[in-house]
Amino acid sequence: MPIPSQLNRREFILSAMAAASTFALGADKPGSRKPNIVFLLADDMGYGDPAIYGQLKIKTPNIDRLAHEGVRFTQGYAGAPVCGPSRCTLMTGMNGGHARIRDNFALAGGHIGHKKKEQIRRASLTSEDRTVADYLHTAGYRTGLMGKWHLDGYDPDAIPTRHGFEEFKGWLTQIDETQGYWPEKRCHNEQLIDIPENANGNHGRYDTNIITEDSIDYIERHQHDPFFLYVAYDSPHSPYTSPDFGPYADHPNWADDEKTYAAMIWYMDQGIGRILDTLRKLHLDQDTIVFFASDNGPRSEPTVQQTRVIDFFDSNANLTGYKRDMYEGGIRDPWIVRWTGHIQAGTVSQMPVYFPDFLPTALELAGAPPEKSDGIALGKYLLHPTERGEDRFLYWEFYEPTYRQAARLGKWKAVRLKRGAKLELYDLSSDPWESKNIAADHPDIVQKMDKGMAEQHTASVEYPDIDPDSSTKIP
Repeated sequence: MPIPSQLNRREFILSAMAAASTFALGADKPGSRKPNIVFLLADDMGYGDPAIYGQLKIKTPNIDRLAHEGVRFTQGYAGAPVCGPSRCTLMTGMNGGHARIRDNFALAGGHIGHKKKEQIRRASLTSEDRTVADYLHTAGYRTGLMGKWHLDGYDPDAIPTRHGFEEFKGWLTQIDETQGYWPEKRCHNEQLIDIPENANGNHGRYDTNIITEDSIDYIERHQHDPFFLYVAYDSPHSPYTSPDFGPYADHPNWADDEKTYAAMIWYMDQGIGRILDTLRKLHLDQDTIVFFASDNGPRSEPTVQQTRVIDFFDSNANLTGYKRDMYEGGIRDPWIVRWTGHIQAGTVSQMPVYFPDFLPTALELAGAPPEKSDGIALGKYLLHPTERGEDRFLYWEFYEPTYRQAARLGKWKAVRLKRGAKLELYDLSSDPWESKNIAADHPDIVQKMDKGMAEQHTASVEYPDIDPDSSTKIP
């Protein structure tokens, strides 16, 4: 949506508020530059996987370092319980009831392609959709994405370079050869390049390391410009594979796939450390705000092997559910923000935040005009982590295997597991495990949550309101 040449009164007030807030954050002070923005995203990493969130078996010193030097959110959420729609909310600021992509599959519209031998219909971003990269590029930022996009579906026009990213090095859903941890090819903007070290099934260059190296190169080349860098790791998404077992090679009583899962996280954590070291070496620490999160809960597929591994590490921190679930284990994730010299180090916030908040926060940091979103700008809460603000309505929807909804308002969490089904209600302040459905005891809260969920849901071309038993994989 283009910015109008003449702002109406409400837009003028919002713009003035954003400018004032940015000044408070320090971006517009005389002699200072707009802050660089780096978003580090893990893939299928559970709330309980980082050591700073209670993990006892896997070491994550650099993720922990971010928390020790910034603010750690204990109630941070992804945008959906699977990667495609979650990343869509992150990039567009729209929740699942309004976003273009609401599942890894589409009910209608979109484009048809193949996932191995299976015919799949996928939604993708369109020319109507604006991303945080679009807005930041307009605001004078260099914009780069290294790694996983997952918003292209099977549409060649839905690639990162058509949605605000000047530079893209990574893989696309529609190009099989670019996928996996040992890809034979890689997208460089709109060209395919060979990775000869991985030709003919060889394992020469590990995707996690490639993403790290490309990110460091990007920072070094743009150190004198304000930049937005989106570092989208694949790790620890299945299949479980790594160059070696890392520091867990000789760990007694661990199965090989457990060692591999831990090593995948270790390689990503080491990469994050290298990126942080680069910022420090270039004296960009105080000029760069770094976000870290995961795109959804753990366990890529509900297999016996993956369930055993995730349960071995307690990756969902004893919360109910895994990836694809609307319970806390499927959507609550590690959320950390560091901005040296601005955010008080080692603080903890219990304020609920989620992916739609990133876009308005990034625009606030950049001093850019606010745009329509379902999130809020978090600037004042980053500077004052003990503040929680007013309770607000957080909303999720998802379509696998059927239409599902979830919402949060203050301490209340509501879940609907099928279209037309009764709401489940949980008090997260006393029951974060969602072990006791107390809907029958609070009909007034159920009514309020039900009304809010109805207001947040808008049917779309890709996700029409159809037969509740329809499959998400229809051709």
